[in-house]
Order: sequence, then structure tokens, then C-alpha cells
Amino acid sequence: MGNPFVHIELASTDVKKAKSFYGSLFDWQLDEVDVGTMTYTMIKVGGGTGGGMMQHPMPGAPSAWIPYVAVGDIKAATAKAKSLGAEIVRDVDIVPNAGSFSIIQDPTGAVLGLWQEKAK
Repeated sequence: MGNPFVHIELASTDVKKAKSFYGSLFDWQLDEVDVGTMTYTMIKVGGGTGGGMMQHPMPGAPSAWIPYVAVGDIKAATAKAKSLGAEIVRDVDIVPNAGSFSIIQDPTGAVLGLWQEKAK
């Protein structure tokens, strides 16, 4: 089956508090990674889809979980979403040495990330 959920990301207004809460609630391994412009916390869950935590990039916006779905062509998938009525919250952007992503809001208001892994 194509287009699986591949990453779940928390954009938090307080990463320290979120790490304390989720680290105590669940048996997750939380590893900080320096990605140049910020520190990103990788969430390793054992089996299943992992994720990450980061400081919310939109000041004043509430904390929110964003699921990411794998796509084969990030630019085409983002354009298709727009043609189907999605709003582009974040246009295609590159994560160095990892891949590319975009964030869309579907016509009903739900937010979803699209992810294309970097070719190996």
C-alpha cells in the first residue's frame, strides 16, 4: 500500500515541558539532534512510526501534532493537493541530508505533512 504515515511531529510552544510530559507518559527514547538552525528532538518508539518535537515555528500558534505521509514526488504531490483545494501552509522545503517536506491544510481544515525521503 502506498503513502504510509512515516513521521509524527509535535510543533510545541514549550519543548522542554513536552519532553518531560511525553518522556514520563510513554516509553519513548528522546534524542536531541542539532540540525543547524535549531535543536530537534527525535522520538524513537521501538516498533511503529516514530517522530520528533520542535519549537513551534509560527509564533502565537498553539502546540499541535502533525502527521507526515510519504510521497514519491514532493513537488507534484504538493501541487496536486493545492489543485484539490488544499491551502499550502509551508511550501516544499529541504531537510539537509534527509529529504523534503511540505505542510498542507485540507479543505476541511485538517493539517498534514507530506514527506519525500532523500534519494540514496
